Amino acid sequence: MEQDQHSPLSALSRPLRLTLLGMWAERLVRCFWPFWTVLLIALSALSFGVQDHLPLEAAWFALVMAIVAALATLWRGLRAFRAPSRAEALIRLDSRLPGQPIAALTDTQAIGGDDPASLAVWQAHRARMAARAAAARPVEPDLKLARRDPFALRYVALTAFVMAMIFGSLWRVTSVEALAPGAGNELAAGPAWEGWAQPPAYTGKPSLYLNDIAEGALDLPVGTRLQFRLYGEVGELTLSETVSGRTGTDVPPASDPLHDFTLLRSGEVTVGGPGGRSWRITATPDMAPSVTPSSTAEREGDGQFTMEFTAADDYGVAAGRVSIALDLPAIDRRFGLAADPEPRDPVVLDLPMPMTGDRAQISETLVDDLSQHPFANLPVAMTFTVADAAGQEGSAEPVRLTLPAKRFFDPLAAALIEMRRDLLWTTANAPRAAQILKAVTHRPEDLIRNQRAYLRLRVLMRDLEAQQVSLSPDARDAFAAELWEIALLVEEGDLASAMERLRRAQDRLDEAMRNGADQSEIEQLMQELREAMNDYMRELAEEAERNPDSQLSQNMEGMEMSGDQLQQMLDELQRLMEEGRMAEAQELMEMLRQLMENMQVAQGEGQGQGQGGPGQQAMRELQDTLRGQQGLSDDAFRDLQDGQEGNEGQRPGQGEGQQQGEGGEEGQTEGRSLAERQQDLRDRLGQLQNGPLPGDGSENGEEGRRQLDRAGRAMEEAEEALREGDLPGALDRQAEAMEALRDGMQQLGEAMAEDQQQQGNAEQGQEFGQADPNGQRDPLGREPGNSARIGSDRNMLQGEDVYRRAQDILDEIRRRSGEQARPESERDYLRRLLDQF
Repeated sequence: MEQDQHSPLSALSRPLRLTLLGMWAERLVRCFWPFWTVLLIALSALSFGVQDHLPLEAAWFALVMAIVAALATLWRGLRAFRAPSRAEALIRLDSRLPGQPIAALTDTQAIGGDDPASLAVWQAHRARMAARAAAARPVEPDLKLARRDPFALRYVALTAFVMAMIFGSLWRVTSVEALAPGAGNELAAGPAWEGWAQPPAYTGKPSLYLNDIAEGALDLPVGTRLQFRLYGEVGELTLSETVSGRTGTDVPPASDPLHDFTLLRSGEVTVGGPGGRSWRITATPDMAPSVTPSSTAEREGDGQFTMEFTAADDYGVAAGRVSIALDLPAIDRRFGLAADPEPRDPVVLDLPMPMTGDRAQISETLVDDLSQHPFANLPVAMTFTVADAAGQEGSAEPVRLTLPAKRFFDPLAAALIEMRRDLLWTTANAPRAAQILKAVTHRPEDLIRNQRAYLRLRVLMRDLEAQQVSLSPDARDAFAAELWEIALLVEEGDLASAMERLRRAQDRLDEAMRNGADQSEIEQLMQELREAMNDYMRELAEEAERNPDSQLSQNMEGMEMSGDQLQQMLDELQRLMEEGRMAEAQELMEMLRQLMENMQVAQGEGQGQGQGGPGQQAMRELQDTLRGQQGLSDDAFRDLQDGQEGNEGQRPGQGEGQQQGEGGEEGQTEGRSLAERQQDLRDRLGQLQNGPLPGDGSENGEEGRRQLDRAGRAMEEAEEALREGDLPGALDRQAEAMEALRDGMQQLGEAMAEDQQQQGNAEQGQEFGQADPNGQRDPLGREPGNSARIGSDRNMLQGEDVYRRAQDILDEIRRRSGEQARPESERDYLRRLLDQF
């Protein structure tokens, strides 16, 4: 029977044990929370060092009150605490179960123990109660103290203790010993000292409290600040040192209560007297930084240069610079550089430094653009220097090289940049520069294609010639800035014509091949050539669509060279340049040039035969007006150069007033003044403005009309200046008029293209090229150029080396043209062939 009573309860051992532990925790918390609250508050105050800042009496009072409060709360807790029993745990566990099965399992049958039926019912009842008891779960303790602690003092104490652990120190609790009787006597009985070592901030090393450092060897960086304070009676403690290098009167008495000096060398520091200490200090030197630049500088396509360098320092590089000075012995002192240069300070550039991370070892790249500096493209000496936080500097050996800068491949732009360089070299070169510029612009027809650049150059030449004798540095710099802008305009400038852009790209690339340009420059120029070629092909196709009955359109329909074939020619050209086969690349470039020239002939014929609508007629008349204005400006400039200025701009002399416009409508203007010719051009522009212009109502059309209005006002002001004899002012206004005319024509052209596109006539032609195979050919198998054919229908460049074959043909033509026995007509024909190729 005893076994039957206890076996069901044996399954309750785990929940019963956990419930009993919960009851212990519940009663301990309820009885002793005031006690540990007082303890936490006292420990927090001691950890923050409150006792060190209170008067002795107040500290003693607070300590006694804390002890009394702790004892009182402990006594109250012990008095109220009652240890829970197993029976109480069973009762709590049974109270949470339905029907109190645990109590039923502990009961015994009072009557009917001999009756089998009654006994069977009792056993069934116990089985049901045992099943319920088996589902028992531990009862969680009630640890809530809100009713007992309405002010949450326990949380205040816990928060204070956590803050003390973070910002205070438990070691300060030991300072309570100083409050004990007799502790002050022990402190006053013997002298004490304190010492600190503070390394320089840039080293990143922490400060040291020397009282915690055992005597013996000690390594410290040079520049460490050492401070010592000696307490007690004067003379009982002394300090001696051999690390600061102080001598004579700079050394204070050894018994001074305060010593402050800087570590400069290795030596000893000794605190003499009771409790003294001695250290053998090794001064770790701060090494000077070092820098190693690359031996070469790379030029970017836009004129920037890049130069790599590495620098190192034991504690980190703080800053760096590079000084760029002219390397006079390496300069070829000829032409404009033959004179002695004006003194110029070296160029100083700051070296880039990493914004974050360790600077003990850095690798960076200097990037800058000195294309406009007088040292550009001249031999220079670059000296790299880096410094550390201590002010120490380290320099590398000068790197001697030619300062990379922007290169100009257009011959005129290169000449302007050279004259700019000569002016910046010395103002004594001003007469020579003026003379060369005058020679360059003597016959500008085939050299200067940008009219705006030409006008600006003429104004600059006039001013330079007037000031060349006494050119000031400020004026010299202004001329240099203007020459740079004009050179950029010539090299890259605002070319509205696709054919002009193509010619410029071909000329620049051809000049780059001759001058041995860098690979990056050649790639940039090749990309420019591809873009210009695409624009030109698109313009040809659009022109053929606008004039379907013109000769150009008929020629375009008969051509069979596709854009892909042109692209293959450009790819082949680039491949030859990359392989260094410049001679063959130049021959292919010349073939491409001839191809484009033949296509331009076709374009010219097509434009000449197709009359177009009123808008196209107006655009042609605007072009004639622009040419007329250009010719008038040329005549005015010649008068200014010759000094033939009249009160009204009259040009004396037979035939000097002839208008040079290509339109042919001006005819002979002999005997007419420049002002009258300017008035005629203004009246002609006014008539065009009142007539039909393309783009009526569109944004581009309205902008074009505003530009024409601006051109008319500039022409009127130029006319007034000519009547007053102010040729310089007239030239400026004429330049403004031509610029406004170009802008207006560009806007009107875009408006006309938009109108045509809206009408569905903007489809581009896809093929062009080969002429009729039955046409007549010259002895080399080529079709006549005057019919806009661009080559033979037969592929004459078969073989393993087509360019070598072309060179052989040219050599044979040269040989035959030099044979005197051949007929003069044949030799003349061969010479014409050589002039073409």
